[in-house]
Amino acid sequence: MGRGKIEIKRIENKTNRQVTFCKRRNGLLKKAYELSVLCDAEIALIVFSNRGRLYEYANNSVKGTIDRYKKACSDSSNTGSISEANAQFYQQEASKLRAQISNLQNSNRNMLGESLSTLTLRDLKNLEGRLERGISRIRSKKNELLFAEVEYMQKREVDLHNSNQYLRAKIAENERAHQQLNLMRGGSDYQLVPTQPMDARNYLQFNGLQPNDHHYSRQDQTPLQLV
Repeated sequence: MGRGKIEIKRIENKTNRQVTFCKRRNGLLKKAYELSVLCDAEIALIVFSNRGRLYEYANNSVKGTIDRYKKACSDSSNTGSISEANAQFYQQEASKLRAQISNLQNSNRNMLGESLSTLTLRDLKNLEGRLERGISRIRSKKNELLFAEVEYMQKREVDLHNSNQYLRAKIAENERAHQQLNLMRGGSDYQLVPTQPMDARNYLQFNGLQPNDHHYSRQDQTPLQLV
């Protein structure tokens, strides 16, 4: 079921009246804020409850907006009064902004240690405290970056060490494979080929432990031929 329309008249029930006031007051303040942000409008809102409590909202200042309103109303008979009031208002705003810029520039010079002659002892102590807090944050950030860089370098060193070990193992494996291949190629180049039928008389007997005085003729030796 949809919400029914509420008759616009005074709510007799005190509790319901207070609840409705709180809800609609918050909605009104929210709408005023949205209007000031979306449309860049100068808004001053003043609300008094039935108990006499004050609720207000202003994106600039309530007093400044009221003064501007009074000036606009007092000069409403003149044709160019509103434009003149607006021009005066913007001149005041420009002067305020120039003063803020000047203060920020002086603060920056003071942070650099310049233009300190106009500062009092209290101002110097406050400036010193600000500088110490700033230096502390800068050192903390620097140490954080240094720690991260050291961790990265250590990780990079471990990776390089692992890669070096892996390459050394691959090189050693390739060298062993190359040596085995050379041995296989060298053994296949030679072959023993007998020139006459094998006979028991053609075998030579060797004794490597004891010298032997027997002499063998060339006819008793098995001839070998290299192919």
